[in-house]
Amino acid sequence: MNLTCQIATGLDALPAAREIRREVFMLEQGFTHEFDDTDAVALHLLFCDGDTPAATGRVYPDISRPGLWHIGRVAVRKPFRGKGIGAQVIARLEEEIRHLGGMSVELDAQLQAEGFYQRLGYVRAGEEHLDEHCPHVTMRKKLE
Repeated sequence: MNLTCQIATGLDALPAAREIRREVFMLEQGFTHEFDDTDAVALHLLFCDGDTPAATGRVYPDISRPGLWHIGRVAVRKPFRGKGIGAQVIARLEEEIRHLGGMSVELDAQLQAEGFYQRLGYVRAGEEHLDEHCPHVTMRKKLE
């Protein structure tokens, strides 16, 4: 694999990231409310393998809690799963958060992905809740 990374503010700047999210969250998982107002202001990441879009994610600050940032909409296309790309997405997003002065991260993980995030240092910080039809759990991590 020859992974490259693009980062931009606003989802419109990375149309391939929008397509990955549509493919993974809407077509595969059945979510109907995938895109929101945060997309216009969040920092989005896109990993490509050569010219082929592979994975995406976004970060944005919590305006009510200084130093806290949110990671979300992390998606890896099927052909690229199981190759460690998801962990690379998280690491790169955390790097951006540190660069922007963030001290901690919060995310809402799909329950089936909780173990993945635990392996990356995240801890459960809330009760299970539904996002549309899917069980999620809030997780946090302090950045060093």
